[in-house]
Amino acid sequence: MNFLKRMASTIEQQYQHPKGLLGWYIGEKMIRQHKPETIWSITLLNLQKDEDILEIGCGAGYAMKRLVNEPSVHKVIGLDLSKTLLHSASTRNKLAIRNKRAQVIHGNVHQLPFKDKQFSKVFSVHSVYFWENLSQALSEISRVLKPNGAVSLTLSDGKNGESWDNVKNMIENELIPLMKQMEFTNIKMLKGPDSRGYHTVAITGELLIKMDVIE
Repeated sequence: MNFLKRMASTIEQQYQHPKGLLGWYIGEKMIRQHKPETIWSITLLNLQKDEDILEIGCGAGYAMKRLVNEPSVHKVIGLDLSKTLLHSASTRNKLAIRNKRAQVIHGNVHQLPFKDKQFSKVFSVHSVYFWENLSQALSEISRVLKPNGAVSLTLSDGKNGESWDNVKNMIENELIPLMKQMEFTNIKMLKGPDSRGYHTVAITGELLIKMDVIE
């Protein structure tokens, strides 16, 4: 039993922060597992001309690969805590990186290593659960978004017809209120495709333009 508990704990840690050969395998497995909601999440970005996009928790780089093939995308940057997965993302997007249309960066959502107003779109798929300080993370996302920029955060809130109250409470009582405080507007919760029985939702919002007051 102790062995099984240790194994389960190891697997859980690897999903949160993949490392080594097992981490590489889990990264590739997550691509297959999350493909339906990843493709759906990309459609929510409503791509326009010359998009500069940040993916938080880019994993092994599957979404980046799809985005760099879109003619409306100028550049995609993938951020992740796992150096193992960033290596996979670099390999998967080797040509785009060479052509300076993609970049992978080791970093943390709570202290994004980017200048203010750099991205037109920021999105994330299944990484919000691991953000230790939601307020700080959203503040950083707001900082790096351009005026009229948009954010899209995809996650699961249940499985096989059952709702996860802890996730729903986080969305309703923390995530959406914090987005409103940080002047995001047109905030929506959208239902996505079920994936392996998991219910998929996305919280989207646009950054409100601050107008200078003329006296």
